Amino acid sequence: MAFPFCLRQGILTLMSDVFFHLTPKHNSTEAIVKKTLIPAIVLFVLLGAAAQAQAQKIGYVNSTKIFQEYPAALEAQKRIDAVGRPFQDSLEAMQKNLQAQYEDYQKKESMMNDASKRAEQQRLVEMERRANEYRVEKFGQDGELARQTERIITPVREKIKSAIAAVAKEEKYSFVFDKTEQIQVLLYGDPNQDITFKVIDKLKRGR
Repeated sequence: MAFPFCLRQGILTLMSDVFFHLTPKHNSTEAIVKKTLIPAIVLFVLLGAAAQAQAQKIGYVNSTKIFQEYPAALEAQKRIDAVGRPFQDSLEAMQKNLQAQYEDYQKKESMMNDASKRAEQQRLVEMERRANEYRVEKFGQDGELARQTERIITPVREKIKSAIAAVAKEEKYSFVFDKTEQIQVLLYGDPNQDITFKVIDKLKRGR
């Protein structure tokens, strides 16, 4: 009797979302980072009543480029990877063990009596339950990796927001939108209104 189990790989991409993100690295922690960096599809800067007295000036940034070139963001990615790696290794070990145990059960199944089958099935179900529980505990929306990611990335997020706001004020922009390949908030933008590199420069110079 075959016994079904949800033995899936690649379960660590649960939290991808439309938020500012780091350079894709094809690892599980990137998905968490996408969820926590800047919780808005559109980042805008309102400059107060003075902006309403003149024609509004609209600019945009490429958040992907910012995170590719901002050293603090790259360092944050490394720290998040380091946090998530042992969790991922442990989960993969649990999954491999479960898979091996299930395959062993299948080989012996025809020689087992009903009571032994039920006992072995219950044992395997319990193993799967523990693996799923660990996955949620470490990689769930409110899991340990998400909490650690938020702690690590919050200072980076605030610096980027401050830099965008500062450039917007200096350049008299009323609104700043995000335009990336993944997030097509802005379908067209005049290249002259792209302030991405001004933001990167301000971040690197620390002012």
